[in-house]
Amino acid sequence: MKTEQEKALREQLLHAMLGDESHIDFDSALSDLTAELGGVKPHSAPHTAWQLLEHMRIAQHDILEFSRNPNHKSPTWPEGYWPKTEAPPTQHAWEASVASFKKEAKEMDDLIMDATNDIFKPIEGGSGQTLLREALVLAAHNSYHLGQLVFLKKTLLAK
Repeated sequence: MKTEQEKALREQLLHAMLGDESHIDFDSALSDLTAELGGVKPHSAPHTAWQLLEHMRIAQHDILEFSRNPNHKSPTWPEGYWPKTEAPPTQHAWEASVASFKKEAKEMDDLIMDATNDIFKPIEGGSGQTLLREALVLAAHNSYHLGQLVFLKKTLLAK
């Protein structure tokens, strides 16, 4: 692939993972949500905002580490990908989860934008997955759950 085409592809992946353009971005989805609201589960809702935030953080961490560390061991599915509580234990836990998500999102962005990383080469330690595939999985996963967060936030703030 030509260098300029690959650069364009990397930039599009970055936009997809950031959630801008056709998807909502992380900061917008979480705006107006607090740790207190994060533990509230409206009637018939499957998850709280805390559960969604932590699930996204854990899954993103797993994808990032799988993409850069051939010795990484993924959590057990599904219990290892969800928090044990419906509510954050503290305001600090909520803030730490948000900060960790943002930090590792930036690290994944950097991994994708680093031209020395072949996005088409199978990942060492994987079974044929590529960095391109992992970026697409992450973008789709985050987009889905950010949509859930927005719906949940609208429900919580409408009360």
